[in-house]
Amino acid sequence: MTFSPETDADPEEIEARVENTIADNDVVLFMKGNRLMPQCGYSKRAVELISQHVEEFETVDVLPALPQYREALESHSDWETIPQTFVDGEFVGGSDVLAELDERGELAAELGAE
Repeated sequence: MTFSPETDADPEEIEARVENTIADNDVVLFMKGNRLMPQCGYSKRAVELISQHVEEFETVDVLPALPQYREALESHSDWETIPQTFVDGEFVGGSDVLAELDERGELAAELGAE
C-alpha cells in the first residue's frame, strides 16, 4: 500500500499523517517516489534492502509535500535526509544505515523478519 498526500497539505496535517503512519505500520519507509518508481538512488537502495527481508511494508512518497514532510520527520528522528525507515515506531535510519545493518547481517532482525 502506498500513500501520497496532496501538495497543499498543511504542516499539522502532515505531522498527523507521519505520526499515524509510524504508529499503524510495523515497517514504514518515507521516501522520494514509490516502491515501483523510486525518485532517487537512496530511496531505491532502501526499498531494495528492506524488500530482501520483508514483503509487507508501507511506503510514503514525500515529494508532493517535501518541506512539510522533512520538518515532520525530523521531529521524530532528528535526521534531516530522506529516505527514513521506522520499525515498530522507532527510527532506524536512512539507506546508509540499512546498508550497514545488512553488511553486518543485522538488517533482518532489525526489520522484525526473524
